[in-house]
Amino acid sequence: MAAEQNHDSAACKRVDDGITQVFQLLGKRWSGPIVAVLVEQPAYFTDLRRAIPGISERMLSDRLAELGAAGLVLREVDEGPPLRVSYRLTDAGAALEPALRALAEWAKSHLPQSSGCPGTSLERPVVHR
Repeated sequence: MAAEQNHDSAACKRVDDGITQVFQLLGKRWSGPIVAVLVEQPAYFTDLRRAIPGISERMLSDRLAELGAAGLVLREVDEGPPLRVSYRLTDAGAALEPALRALAEWAKSHLPQSSGCPGTSLERPVVHR
């Protein structure tokens, strides 16, 4: 006789570990927009602040550190003068571009239009270098 199952077979299904990891990192507020800006080109800290309306300096700094620790963003110090810090995507970060573009297209087709700020999609941001 077969052993009795004490649980629903659906309980055995799990969310893919990769999806869980991606959303734990990019699902945090501001992480996706930061990567989306950097997909287009490297940017200085102040340019990232301007390109992402509403983000505080502290939050931007924290998210950049997290994305750096995850291997998606590189921090580079330009000795200057003046001393400036720029950020760019690693190869792993740049590899997110097709997925981000697909998500942006999906949002345009399937989510209600919001009155969001211009430049929050994957449009080319204005970055001063």
